[in-house]
Amino acid sequence: MMAALRTPRGLATVAILLVLAVLPLLTQTFDQRYLLSIGTRIVIWAIAAVSLNMILGYGGLVSFGHAVFFGIGGYAVGILDAHGVSSGWIQWPVGVAMAALWAALVGALSLRTRGVYFIMITLAFAQLLYYVGVGLEAYGADDGLNISRSRFAGLIDMRDKASFYWLCFALLCGTLWFCSRFANSRFGSVIRGAKSNDLRMTALGFPVFRYRLAAFTISGAFGGLAGILLANEGAYISPAMMSWVKSGDLIVIVVLGGMGTLFGPLYGTIAFFVLEESLPPVLNLAQKGWGEYWQIVFGPMLVLIALYARGGIDSLFGRRHG
Repeated sequence: MMAALRTPRGLATVAILLVLAVLPLLTQTFDQRYLLSIGTRIVIWAIAAVSLNMILGYGGLVSFGHAVFFGIGGYAVGILDAHGVSSGWIQWPVGVAMAALWAALVGALSLRTRGVYFIMITLAFAQLLYYVGVGLEAYGADDGLNISRSRFAGLIDMRDKASFYWLCFALLCGTLWFCSRFANSRFGSVIRGAKSNDLRMTALGFPVFRYRLAAFTISGAFGGLAGILLANEGAYISPAMMSWVKSGDLIVIVVLGGMGTLFGPLYGTIAFFVLEESLPPVLNLAQKGWGEYWQIVFGPMLVLIALYARGGIDSLFGRRHG
């Protein structure tokens, strides 16, 4: 363990986690409060990216509808709030449970296919819920809905940005811990083995379909948790939370950071948001009217990483041992 911490990867990871842990204090000290909002989004999206990595990185399942779990978690909070249920003790378990249930239903159908068919089915189900959200006139339809933040009486004030950030950071650490246990367990070994050769794993007696369905359901539950946090971060929900564009962003983040690695999704999320926030002012895109098109620059950078750093940002720290 101590030897791993002395490697460039270990040192970088510890440094990143320490900075994230004290980010509210740093933003207050240097009077850069807006950075706390960016940091909160990074932490929330990192949770979603880690959840996608469980099936994409370790299982080789390219889900192009993962952002739908954002929407399910967010809409669970918003719909319950609209009907007078503001307690987080009710909202959050309902949101996670609904996301897990939807993941189980979608997985039961989509996991019977492979390759591009799996991609298209997950996309189709995600777009189905997206257009359901667009048609929900009672909850803002395409314009979305302003909501009240979840309430945990006597425990945490969700309106306090620093407290909310530390809650999100604690949940990210919990998600990373769970992913670590998942990857190094017998369950995770079966998922990784099925990625390499599912026929051989089946011949060895493992029910690959059930293992993949369980992994897909767990991944959806963590995606729903990220959606709950995202809804509370902005006190707002809309169908855009579950659009295919958001799903594409999550895939890009995982690929950018390093698929099948524990901290790769975190690296990818940080890089993605840092580039999103820094490229427009650095390249003067806003004054040219191109502020929304920063990905024109980001795209070629991603291609270079795919060509010369196929393990993503994680591979830049050197080869893994053990």
